[in-house]
Amino acid sequence: MKKNAGYYIVALAVAAAGVILDQWSKYMAVLHLKGQGALELIPGVFQLTYLENRGAAFGVLQGQQTFFYLITAVILFLVAAAYIRIPAGKRFRPLRICAVLIASGAAGNLIDRVRLGYVVDFFYFELIDFPVFNVADIFVTVSAVLLAVLILLYYKEEDLEQIFYSGKRRRGEDR
Repeated sequence: MKKNAGYYIVALAVAAAGVILDQWSKYMAVLHLKGQGALELIPGVFQLTYLENRGAAFGVLQGQQTFFYLITAVILFLVAAAYIRIPAGKRFRPLRICAVLIASGAAGNLIDRVRLGYVVDFFYFELIDFPVFNVADIFVTVSAVLLAVLILLYYKEEDLEQIFYSGKRRRGEDR
């Protein structure tokens, strides 16, 4: 089954909605949390707290904006290239959803880095001292974990060959 323009229009609309949700949530965090103490929603477990993140999780790579720009550009390119190759049909819908949400999250954090020089984070699981994160991080992390589960447990090698290989085999390989 060949993909039509609708697949790409829906993907762009979902990605745009994800970016809008991410940017709106960050705007609300700036508006209501910046300069304030943490807002404990579940005492000792979960809180909203404003953080300007100039690095990655756990504070690594602080101030390496050029690195983040390049990595994000590469990720967006690879996700777009993979999305184009994902076959149409319901069987591959989970892969398309993962690709769109990873791209949406990457774009949401890239917007912050370009516009502000840092990423606005505000969700904090105090109970496990998990790094402060945001909606874009949720999109990327949940989609990446789901993608790994799908590749390891759901899709067969033949399914993945349709996406990642051109269809040409090296001499001597059987199909």
